[in-house]
Amino acid sequence: MILRAMKQWGNKLKSLKKDQILILLLAGVLLLVISIPVDEDAAGAPKEELTAETETDSAVSETRELEQRLEEILSSVEGIGKTRVMLTLKSEGRKIVEKDVEQSDRTEGNSEENQNSQAEEHSTNESTVLQRDAVGNETPYITEELEPEISGVLVIAQGAGNAQTVSEITDAVMALFGVEAHKIKVMKME
Repeated sequence: MILRAMKQWGNKLKSLKKDQILILLLAGVLLLVISIPVDEDAAGAPKEELTAETETDSAVSETRELEQRLEEILSSVEGIGKTRVMLTLKSEGRKIVEKDVEQSDRTEGNSEENQNSQAEEHSTNESTVLQRDAVGNETPYITEELEPEISGVLVIAQGAGNAQTVSEITDAVMALFGVEAHKIKVMKME
């Protein structure tokens, strides 16, 4: 029974024209391609938005970590006592990616009896250098990562009633973060 069905299909295929066979073959390939499952990242999910959110979360967590470390360090100094710290950022940091730069110059000149003219054309083409991980995902190649830039520091300390202690806290913050003295506020904790 199966052999008879296969012979019938074979006879039907032989009776088809080449164009009809090609259309059937292409339709089969199309059905195969449609049925293949697609990974969401490869389908064009908004990766950039997720990356931007992740970078913002990373900057916030780095800032909180710096605040905690500064609180611990200042609290361990004699006369300062318990502290609370708040940092404000001017920028959340940046990642600088490697770029390939192609430059081309073209000069055309026309010279007739008394007329000389030249046309110059300069063009520059930049493309981001990508690196591939073991899975095959491509990410920009980062050459430099700039830390978040701190614009202001607030320190609340138990020992801030003493002018010498306030001066020591201000000096420590200036040394650690490179922030100017007028952007540092030290207050006494209640």
